[in-house]
Amino acid sequence: MPEGDTVWRTAHHLHEALAGRELTRTDFRVPAFATLDLSGEVVDEVASHGKHLLIRTPRHSIHSHLKMEGAWHVQRLESPWRRPGHSARAVLENDEWQAIGYSLGILEVLDIDDEESAIGYLGPDLLGADWDLELAVANTTADPDRPVFLALLDQRNLAGFGNEYVNELLFIMGLLPTRPIGEVPDLTRVISRGQRMLDVNKARVERSFTGSTRTGEDRWVYNRERARCRRCGTRLRNGKLGDRPTTERDCFWCPHCQT
Repeated sequence: MPEGDTVWRTAHHLHEALAGRELTRTDFRVPAFATLDLSGEVVDEVASHGKHLLIRTPRHSIHSHLKMEGAWHVQRLESPWRRPGHSARAVLENDEWQAIGYSLGILEVLDIDDEESAIGYLGPDLLGADWDLELAVANTTADPDRPVFLALLDQRNLAGFGNEYVNELLFIMGLLPTRPIGEVPDLTRVISRGQRMLDVNKARVERSFTGSTRTGEDRWVYNRERARCRRCGTRLRNGKLGDRPTTERDCFWCPHCQT
């Protein structure tokens, strides 16, 4: 699933193409909004909050979530589409650009005053201008017995971390995924480090956690099952962790470096 840096970058590209311009055509290919026409409205801004995208006009907020397979493509008018047309869920056009939302996990058009109903449950945005570290720490420690892996993934606590970031962050900070969040000695430092990782990676397509962007050298643990730790040579381990079976997520760790 795309994480906060990818969604931030997507919002940035959409904002460059759409903000301050009048929509000349809109096509929402989901039943609930199929007859809605926003042409004539001017896009005020495109913003992200965690993994959520918001395209705002004075009257409406187009709310989307990429989930596993979604993507927004920005291209010149009349340019060929880069994915099959049947996967398009939204098409927005102005006099120069076309933005196409493919395979969006969530797409809804809200009255601008109702936007809070869609994203109000989210914790502070790790890449937001109003990022609140103190609130994020308070949220994640509200249940001190919860594994740190799950507490950092919970978008209600803080918005933007996904599976890859949490796995890599816990390795860098030497924390076992199952360690209770209440036993993490300096959670402020942990979250601050993760926020900086997101911020560094947000402007590049190929993210890196090791300092190298070469394929196969850019991750410490994530998706490296049965490989050896780059630090100590111990065989890495992987498994699943969740509050219940339907929410289990893949986790990866070094049994020597993470305690």
